[in-house]
Amino acid sequence: MLGSLGLWALLPTAVEAPPNRRTCVFFEAPGVRGSTKTLGELLDTGTELPRAIRCLYSRCCFGIWNLTQDRAQVEMQGCRDSDEPGCESLHCDPSPRAHPSPGSTLFTCSCGTDFCNANYSHLPPPGSPGTPGSQGPQAAPGESIWMALVLLGLFLLLLLLLGSIILALLQRKNYRVRGEPVPEPRPDSGRDWSVELQELPELCFSQVIREGGHAVVWAGQLQGKLVAIKAFPPRSVAQFQAERALYEIPGLQHDHIVRFITASRGGPGHLLSGPLLVLELHPKGSLCHYLTQYTSDWGSSLRMALSLAQGLAFLHEERWQNGQYKPGIAHRDLSSQNVLIREDGSCAIGDLGLALVLPGLTQPPAWTPTQPQGPAAIMEAGTQRYMAPELLDKTLDLQDWGMALRRADIYSLALKLCSSLSYSSPPPFQLAYEAELGNTPTSDELWALAVQERRRPYIPSTWRCFATDPDGLRELLEDCWDADPEARLTAECVQQRLAALAHPQESHPFPESCPRGCPPLCPEDCTSIPAPTILPCRPQRSACHFSVQQGPCSRNPQPACTLSSV
Repeated sequence: MLGSLGLWALLPTAVEAPPNRRTCVFFEAPGVRGSTKTLGELLDTGTELPRAIRCLYSRCCFGIWNLTQDRAQVEMQGCRDSDEPGCESLHCDPSPRAHPSPGSTLFTCSCGTDFCNANYSHLPPPGSPGTPGSQGPQAAPGESIWMALVLLGLFLLLLLLLGSIILALLQRKNYRVRGEPVPEPRPDSGRDWSVELQELPELCFSQVIREGGHAVVWAGQLQGKLVAIKAFPPRSVAQFQAERALYEIPGLQHDHIVRFITASRGGPGHLLSGPLLVLELHPKGSLCHYLTQYTSDWGSSLRMALSLAQGLAFLHEERWQNGQYKPGIAHRDLSSQNVLIREDGSCAIGDLGLALVLPGLTQPPAWTPTQPQGPAAIMEAGTQRYMAPELLDKTLDLQDWGMALRRADIYSLALKLCSSLSYSSPPPFQLAYEAELGNTPTSDELWALAVQERRRPYIPSTWRCFATDPDGLRELLEDCWDADPEARLTAECVQQRLAALAHPQESHPFPESCPRGCPPLCPEDCTSIPAPTILPCRPQRSACHFSVQQGPCSRNPQPACTLSSV
């Protein structure tokens, strides 16, 4: 047997696991897709293989071998992400799992002692009892009925389990096709929202402006002022409590973060009552909606990009101010729908439904934020087309997940900077990778484009017409969406670079933009670029449609429009 026999002898005898951590053999054959090295801490055992890994999330090792005729080749060894059935075994007892090719069988094992996955206790040859497709021992005549009943029960149980998995996958696919973040379970804090929250009699609902997986956003009025109302159904109270806790963090006030007003309960009708978040309303809508309707001059577009970077830099920053502690926060869903346009044309980051408080260095002793429950809760979040390659590839650095999530936000920021700066000229607005993959790319398509091929959105040549330093701007984007997360800039550095690219005289308030179709002026040295066809300036309805009318307000209105999420 090759690839596994003798592995134990190759391990250094000096490596010992602490009493509360499991240490396993770590090996991944060349060409294996995905990696489990983020599930533990690789120990420095020199250049020889195999290596050792100290598990972070379980006390369970695993091994995978490929048996072909009389040859066994080790494929993967390492730590599991959780303690599963079979992990209580003291030795690696492989069982057959799949046939990757004719004449080949994959065997896997789980075990719960140090280095137990270095070698297997036995590995039956193909065709022997226990191997898939082999002839097992024949049952005695008196056992036939009993065996048939057991097999029938197992079949029905398997059918029920398969149906549940298919239903969950279809629901997840439905969220992603609509462009909404995949739902993530959140712990319930146990507070009774129906008792704790008070109704606001002066709060009224006007029209629906966005629908999501866990909430519906309404335009409404509170004490005569326009507000946005994020209404959660009672089943989504955990999501409400998590997002409310973030908005109520002391010191989370910034011009480029959507302002939280209050929490309440109620609804547009008596049968639709639930917890509510009342937020600042930005009638110009989302970045996606705004760019489908308007073009801006280059200076306005650059200041819009700068304001977005300023908001993200503030969100990421851990700081003390006036005796109040604000932790670093990763947004995790920085899509064009979750960036709103203020009256002055700058940006405000909204929708903290998937945001996470990050580990800090200066937090007070009593600070106990809710921590994500395992690796899946850290990695499985965000609108798919804006997810960083390390999230698509499941290779996010879980040992320093706070910094890793900040870097993933920077990748998403780069995609939106490219969009906002590319559409200061008349071509129709497109989402990130829409030109390459269309409106509804699959996860496999995004993985192939962004991870395997390392392709990024096209940077238009017309930038040389408008930008004072087009090469510096291109370098900024490339440093933000670099395939190596550790090579990406911080949000603070992005802010500084954008500020340096802007003209000093452009510090005055943001000017009004022109409806899309009205071309901006082009400098004299760009006369070689053909002039675009001038179209009538008119609003355009699209997947990013957003409209707030100053109409009557009622307690039981009908939805005036529905957003299809991107």
